[in-house]
Amino acid sequence: MIRVLAVDDHPVLREGISALIAQQPDMVVAAEAANGREAVELFREHRPDVTLMDLQMPEMTGIDAISAIRGEFPDAHIIVLTTYAGDVHALRALRAGARAYLLKGILRKDLIDTIRAVHAGHKRLTPQVAADLAAHSTEAALTEREVEVLRLVAAGQANKVVAAELRISEETAKSHVRSILSKLGASDRTHAVTIAIRRGIIPL
Repeated sequence: MIRVLAVDDHPVLREGISALIAQQPDMVVAAEAANGREAVELFREHRPDVTLMDLQMPEMTGIDAISAIRGEFPDAHIIVLTTYAGDVHALRALRAGARAYLLKGILRKDLIDTIRAVHAGHKRLTPQVAADLAAHSTEAALTEREVEVLRLVAAGQANKVVAAELRISEETAKSHVRSILSKLGASDRTHAVTIAIRRGIIPL
């Protein structure tokens, strides 16, 4: 039997996953967790064959939980289940050690096959996520400072406030904004924020 740990802060989704897995002759839900911290504790306790991990959760995010689990158990087989299709979200999850990245909208169609594939040692990406990763693979990534600037821009702050907040000159702040617009292919600040949220560069 493939023993599965289901991690999501929405009980209804966990119930749906459990019901889907219960119909399979070769797998069983070993445990359920409502946040990343619980996921790490239950992984230690149950040592599941495959873990289904949400990204946005209270107390500890999915990315942090993946990193913590893989730090202790390098062979852990983890599948990300998320509503976030952005390439940056996917890249962070894969770098943390996820073996697959699935969108919640297609769970009924792909979840069971993906669990079996990951358990067998394979990796899986949905076509949409793979296409997004490929489309942005050659782009220059935003620097940490540019992401800080973008977060403040997203909060509606003017360049003068951004400069004061980050203790840089207003001209440097403007330069960072110009670089952000160029790297993201954005027409203005609002467009840049929209792109950054969709791709997972900054949180909602």
